[in-house]
Amino acid sequence: MTRKVWLIAGTIEGRKIADALAAMQVDVYVSVATAYGASLYPEDPHIHVQVKRMTLEDMIQFLQEVQPDLVLDSSHPYAVVVTETVQEACRLAGYPYKRMLRPASPHPDCISVKDFPEAIEFLSATEGPIFLTTGSKNLKDFTKLPDYAERITCRILPLRDSLDNALTLGYKPGQIICMQGPFDKALNVAMFRRCGAKYIVSKDSGTAGGFADKLEAAAEVGARLILIDRNPETGEDLEQVLAELNATFGNEDHKESDHAES
Repeated sequence: MTRKVWLIAGTIEGRKIADALAAMQVDVYVSVATAYGASLYPEDPHIHVQVKRMTLEDMIQFLQEVQPDLVLDSSHPYAVVVTETVQEACRLAGYPYKRMLRPASPHPDCISVKDFPEAIEFLSATEGPIFLTTGSKNLKDFTKLPDYAERITCRILPLRDSLDNALTLGYKPGQIICMQGPFDKALNVAMFRRCGAKYIVSKDSGTAGGFADKLEAAAEVGARLILIDRNPETGEDLEQVLAELNATFGNEDHKESDHAES
């Protein structure tokens, strides 16, 4: 009997989970939001990648079609709408759900704000260059900041849509960095110094997302790090999830063999 897992991806951990399940000969249905995200997964007969932003109705239909043994949500800690929608779809359709969540990071000396509007409100009362490390999705929000085009350097993914969005919003080409992270401390230091950053806006992307290196780099260049708070939620870290998957799927052939001999 074919074993199936629906994996909501979007993080480095998602790729590791998919590889582990494929090695156990579990069919993994990987959902990603972009073609770039899909490109990070290898060609494997057990890994099936789909690029689609799904509504609640789409998710319920997908569950009914695939009928997975487990739904595993490894989306980014800030993909709040995705997580809430997947949880609701599983509840309504009656499928087991598990959350893989990056542990939160210690953040001493950060300026914590609840959301992007609060970050912008704080920055409106400051002066000096700003370095955004929060991606392209919220670039429009920061256009509300006085002199945003002069003050802001933004670091976004190397995707045409992201770059087009930044340019259309009026960000200067010389202040747009298109690179895939995570970034180590040395590279962060070089970038922060290059723009003379006084303030750095970040999410708590966890150790896997390079947050610790970003925090140390900000301290080294003497910049204040403004941290967008996470939405409170619970989940298991990567090691816990991999151990549980191995216990559930990794020994099934062995169990069947033992049963046949008894």
